[in-house]
Amino acid sequence: MLKRAAKNFRFSESFLQPLPAMQNQLYSHPLFTVKSELLSPDERVLLTYQRAKAVLQTHRLSAADVQFCSERFWALMNDPIMSLDIAMFTVLAAHVGLAIGTLSRHLRKRPDLKTLVQRLLRFETVGLYLLTERGHGLDAFNIETTATQTPDGYILHTPREEAAKFMPASTPVFNIPKVALVMARLIVKGEDRGCRFFLVPICNEHEMYEGVSSTRLPPRSGTGPLDFSITTFNHVALPHTALVASDIYNVAKPSRPLEAWWDEIWRIQLGTMAVPAPWISAIKAVAYIGGRYSMHRSLLGKSNAPTPIISFRTQQWPVAHATSVGMVMANWFPKAVQYAMEDCSDHRVRHAMSVIIKATVCRHFQRCAPEMAERCGAQGTFEQNYIARIENDGKGVIIAEGDVLTLCIRLFSELLQGHFEIALPDPSESLLACHAASLLQENRDLFKSLKCEHRSDSFNSLILPQSQTVIEAMGHALAYSAAVKAGLPKPILDVYECAIIRQDPAWYSEEARISRMEQRQREDTAVSSFMPQLDTFLNQLNIENYISAPIVSDSRWKEYLESLPVYSGNAIPHVEAFQAVL
Repeated sequence: MLKRAAKNFRFSESFLQPLPAMQNQLYSHPLFTVKSELLSPDERVLLTYQRAKAVLQTHRLSAADVQFCSERFWALMNDPIMSLDIAMFTVLAAHVGLAIGTLSRHLRKRPDLKTLVQRLLRFETVGLYLLTERGHGLDAFNIETTATQTPDGYILHTPREEAAKFMPASTPVFNIPKVALVMARLIVKGEDRGCRFFLVPICNEHEMYEGVSSTRLPPRSGTGPLDFSITTFNHVALPHTALVASDIYNVAKPSRPLEAWWDEIWRIQLGTMAVPAPWISAIKAVAYIGGRYSMHRSLLGKSNAPTPIISFRTQQWPVAHATSVGMVMANWFPKAVQYAMEDCSDHRVRHAMSVIIKATVCRHFQRCAPEMAERCGAQGTFEQNYIARIENDGKGVIIAEGDVLTLCIRLFSELLQGHFEIALPDPSESLLACHAASLLQENRDLFKSLKCEHRSDSFNSLILPQSQTVIEAMGHALAYSAAVKAGLPKPILDVYECAIIRQDPAWYSEEARISRMEQRQREDTAVSSFMPQLDTFLNQLNIENYISAPIVSDSRWKEYLESLPVYSGNAIPHVEAFQAVL
């Protein structure tokens, strides 16, 4: 399906440039200027749904935009506004990318679905994607929910607690109807015909539909709240038209069940590629907040003169690191997407690029955010200053649309078995390209020497632990190559290169013959060339309009302080006399 989608849409030349935010001013909309950290959890969830509707109605996607992943689709996914409310992005990623996306390819032969899709596009109804179960996450192919065919349609049922759908937000609490694509085992005349999606009404504006139950989960620690739930079905009657298929009468057992299952969940591959997009904006936001804070926050030195903390190399590195990563990732992401969606003819390579993109962006974020948060001191731990919350939100994206490590394991195994190749920069092009090629070859040689197959104990013990490291190295090489070709400033390139060397100093010492001291000296040179242009680089992140953190300046902090509740009174303490006890 991805191949057909790519053939039906061609990117314009403008797509080769880093994707800018759509020409909107959502960042100044009252829904996005409200101080959400002062609201109750349920008020924040309601705000999230209102924001999601505002964003979707601003971007005005068509069903074709979603089906063929047009520039408008990617502009939505890459809008920096997404990084302001990850709960909102979670809603939209499933609603647009998965629910509408899955339905979109059936519209030509299923005109009965058009009205629903139009309601979804207007966010008058929220679309859910109920695939995994409490007992079946990574092995979602083995789900247990059943849809048994009857003369009148199907009976959808959750056979036991482990088969409950986990964890899309299915409650009826926030005044919006919800409908779900529910993956279930199609049972016809007692025979399992494989996994199929069924369209199931979940709730109206006020209550659940008969037979559907939603158990609301507690909030995830330190994240933007959403009404995450466990959803179960108790013999829910569905019409024949509930089967999500172009031909609702084709209920034959597939000859290749696993391939058929992958075809059913074809939007997941696109989701793997799309979900990292807000985290590039998040990296830039972290860099901007930490950088501006470091420039005005001062200590009293020996002469009692204020000394900005950015003067210290220990503060300079995390700012330079996050800024460089943000600029390199923002440059690479649209090019990688374009290659995967248009230039790549092999669907396996397309999925491989999705995995490389997600692993590279998400792991970069997980290194930059904690490093910068720590350097912002106590203020960096408060939600209004963004970094601590976005760091916790980042833990969710690692799992969304495929766990990063699991994706890397599968891709790495396929590469070592020679199922296909990924076009990497020539090893002579850069240190990072040489690093990626060397690690890949090293593991190929190891696999060959072990004389085992990919499910053996030796493969599991010696090779699989290298999976993510090698896949990330491939992403680093591709991103750096794209940055060089785009002419990014040399200080940005040099800091980025040093950041990657930091991740595997042993290889660069052993194979590239760059000693540990030389590595430190390269880093010193890179940061020294970066710092005189810090203000320029922070501005070039193009993220300032989306920053509300009061930590970025004293004036913003004083303004924010006036909005906080103040407690005062007239009570007089009662001082009790006491006698010393010897």
